[in-house]
Amino acid sequence: MISLALLLIGYSVFSALFLALTHFRAGRYQEQRFSRAMGWLLLFALGMLQMLHFAWLQWDGDGVHTRLYSVLLFLVAPAFFLFSQPLLAPKTSAESHPARWWHALPVFMAAWLPWRLALPLAFLLGAVYLVWLARSLYRLRAQRAGYRVEMGLLGGVFMIAVGVALLGQFHTMLPGKLFFALYASSIGIAFLLVQITLELRPALPEEVRQTVQASYASTTLNNVDCEAALNQLTLLMQGDRLYADSDLSLPRLSEKLGLSTHQLSELINTRLGKGFSRYLREQRVDAAKTMLCAEPSASVLSVGLSVGFTSQSNFYEAFREIEGTTPGQYRKLQARRKAKAF
Repeated sequence: MISLALLLIGYSVFSALFLALTHFRAGRYQEQRFSRAMGWLLLFALGMLQMLHFAWLQWDGDGVHTRLYSVLLFLVAPAFFLFSQPLLAPKTSAESHPARWWHALPVFMAAWLPWRLALPLAFLLGAVYLVWLARSLYRLRAQRAGYRVEMGLLGGVFMIAVGVALLGQFHTMLPGKLFFALYASSIGIAFLLVQITLELRPALPEEVRQTVQASYASTTLNNVDCEAALNQLTLLMQGDRLYADSDLSLPRLSEKLGLSTHQLSELINTRLGKGFSRYLREQRVDAAKTMLCAEPSASVLSVGLSVGFTSQSNFYEAFREIEGTTPGQYRKLQARRKAKAF
C-alpha cells in the first residue's frame, strides 16, 4: 500500500504543477480571477500535503504531526469552495456575498488546535463544504445531460472526498502509517480523475459557469423570436464566417444579433444545449474539418488560425476535445477513406 501511495504522491505533485501552468493560465479564467487564485492555492495545499506524506512514508520524516500539516488540511476545503463558488453560483449570488474572509478563520484556528483534534475537525469541515457542493450540483440536475461523462468522473472525485472525510474520523483505529498512505493515494487518484476530465473537456469550468448563469436567471427571451434569432445566428456563423474573428466574444456577437448578452447566452444554452464558448469552438472545428480536407497542402497551423483560433495549442486542444483526435490525424483518416472510395 505504501509503494502505491508513493507512486501516486509523485504523480499528484507533478499533476499539480502541470495544472497550475496549463489549466489555470490567465486566458482561461479572464472573468474569474479569484477562482483562478483559489485554484492555485488549492493545488499548493494539496501539493504540500503530498510532499509531507512522502517524507513520512519514505523517510519517517514526521511532518504530518505538525501545525503546518494541520493548517494545510484546513486550507483544502475552503480553497476548493472559494474556487468552485463563483462557477456554481449565479452571478448575483456570488456578488452579494463579498465577505469571503471568514473562510480563512478555520485555517488560522488550525495553528492552535491540538493535532489529535485538528485532523478529524479538518475532515468534518470538509464534509460541510461537500454538502454545499452536492446541493449546488443537484440544482443543476436538468443541465447535467450534456456533461454525463465529466459528471461521472467528478462524481468519483466526490466519492473519494466523502470516503476520506469518513476515514478521517476514525484515523486512530488504523495501524501505523496506513491512514496517511490511504489519504495520499486518494489525493493521487482524485488528481488522475480531474486530469482525465479536463482532457475530455478542457473548458469545462467556463461551460459550467455559463450554464449556471443561464439556468438560474429568469427567462430573458419572452419578447424574442427565438427561431428568427437562431436563423440569423446560423447565417452570421456559416454565411459571414463570423467564427473566424479571433476576437469574437459573447457581447460582440449579441450586439450583431440585436440581443443582450443574457438573451444570447440563454438562447444558446436552452435551444442548443451548450454554452457560448463550446458553441464557438464547435463552429471553428467544423470549419477546420472542411478546410483540412479541401486544402491538403495547407499547414495545420494555418487552418487553425484561419478559422479563428489564436494558437496551434488552442486549435489542437479544441479539436481533440470535440473530435477525439488531432487535426493531422483527422486529415489522414479522411484521405484514406477518400482513397478507398475510389
